[in-house]
Amino acid sequence: MHRHSRSLDISPLFQAGIGFERLLNALDTAPQAAGAGYPPYDILKTGEDTYAICLAVAGCDASSIEITEHDGKLKISGTGGHQIPEGAEIVHKGIAQRNFSRVFQLAEHVRVQDAHLENGLLQIDLIREVPEARRARRIDIRVGATEQAAANAA
Repeated sequence: MHRHSRSLDISPLFQAGIGFERLLNALDTAPQAAGAGYPPYDILKTGEDTYAICLAVAGCDASSIEITEHDGKLKISGTGGHQIPEGAEIVHKGIAQRNFSRVFQLAEHVRVQDAHLENGLLQIDLIREVPEARRARRIDIRVGATEQAAANAA
């Protein structure tokens, strides 16, 4: 019996993943466990230093979802699924009604800015705030007295 392995090529994300290198590496090497694909999500680059994680959580309302950020990890968990009206009988069951939990390793200096739920999509906005001391800066080159005199003479 031939076994097909599922792998996800996320190499294009590395080009746009400024500040998310650790997150992208974790996604690239994470084992594909059963049920690990729920809820499905997208990672969006929304600006130079802003990103968003968008999860499809159809049937959930804000009160059934919990988002926590601690020690560089973002955890989203919830109790999912729509409620079956009292007295209704399920003829066909195709909509998932399960609890979920997703954990994302945030890159250094990345924090949650906002979260909102609309039309079954939970969007968590992230921002990368690098302290001024850690930012790249341009270093001016001083011209020595000998080079300065030669430059003035020319």
